[in-house]
Amino acid sequence: MRRRGGFRRSRSRSPRRGGGGGYQRAKRSEYGKEMLLKAVNWRDVKLEPVVRSTYRAVGHRRSERELSDWRKSKEITIKGRDCPDPIFTFEDSGFPAEIVDEMRYAGFTAPTPIQSQGWPIALSGRDMVGIAKTGSGKTLSYLLPAMLHIEQQSRIRRGDGPIALILAPTRELAQQIKQVADEFGRPVKIKNTCLFGGGAKRQQSQDLEYGVEIVIATPGRLNDFLSSNHTNLKRCSYLVLDEADRMLDMGFEPQIRAIIGQIRPDHQTLMWSATWPDAVARLVKDYLKDYIQINVGSLKLAANHNILQIIDVCQEFEKEAKLSILLREIMAEKECKTIIFIETKKRVDDITRKVTRDGWPAMCIHGDKTQRDRDNTLKSFRSGKTPILIATDVAARGLEAHNKTSALR
Repeated sequence: MRRRGGFRRSRSRSPRRGGGGGYQRAKRSEYGKEMLLKAVNWRDVKLEPVVRSTYRAVGHRRSERELSDWRKSKEITIKGRDCPDPIFTFEDSGFPAEIVDEMRYAGFTAPTPIQSQGWPIALSGRDMVGIAKTGSGKTLSYLLPAMLHIEQQSRIRRGDGPIALILAPTRELAQQIKQVADEFGRPVKIKNTCLFGGGAKRQQSQDLEYGVEIVIATPGRLNDFLSSNHTNLKRCSYLVLDEADRMLDMGFEPQIRAIIGQIRPDHQTLMWSATWPDAVARLVKDYLKDYIQINVGSLKLAANHNILQIIDVCQEFEKEAKLSILLREIMAEKECKTIIFIETKKRVDDITRKVTRDGWPAMCIHGDKTQRDRDNTLKSFRSGKTPILIATDVAARGLEAHNKTSALR
């Protein structure tokens, strides 16, 4: 994968702090009216008991020296007390045979470093913070322990809220998580639904009514369902915040705080982030208890050393001509996909028209596109049918694109 420079990254709004008192701020409705979630008095709520089986390591116990050398070789640092030992094979995890078989079928031969160390922490019921770059295997790091946790609980009934909740910043990432949840949840008969703006709200509502064990959601759409009493989080005992820094960067802090206020207080929280800004640190301090923090690599968002980066500093009027030259070079290579990041939605549309006029197969996504358009565009890009994707930062994190890929910014 190569990354070429020249396009300035867009700036995001600063996150706002959430409300308090008897109500919690959620979001603004389409009419501009502030929607509020009523704070829950948990002392008056009868809660379903949560089962947390004691985690026991399986397999050969390694010495402290071996574990220290392994963590050092994988650039893993640990903060927190009594961190469980990492695991090194799928069989050592204690996952059901159906899930282990699915891992093998998917082509995975061994856990990634974040999975090796993250799975034992999640399975032990501890709160945790995982700092790791995108593409390190975080999704399965929290999904598989979630499924094991769900298997231990009493069955959900119609109208019950989910047992596991996964929050993600964008609809594309949420749908990608759902694909993984479908693949690994099917063998163990664990149902999920994905809640996001632009999707079929009636279908999402029906899924919630019939009952699903896992809800994957963007904060705004979940707040819609909570404020309209279409679901509740009284059975939610496993919370995941995926790409937490990105969610806060997009201004979702009030919604996140409002959602957490609706979750039973004895839940387990797993927060995943690529960086460690002050806003994430505040959220951790406010909501995580006795947590373990795993860092894989740097706390700062750093370039992947496997990526060739070429920075071309140029004037604004030079960019289109330079882009045409770059595309001729890139498209001469077979099976190469290209993502072009642009700051504004209008500019995305303009550049897409220019690229297609030049004869290159290109499609675009941004926040004003319908969900069907965004889904079709990503499907066409991933399949290679349309090898050029032009996008705002909605595609900046967490999305998978196989084969050789160039990114222009």
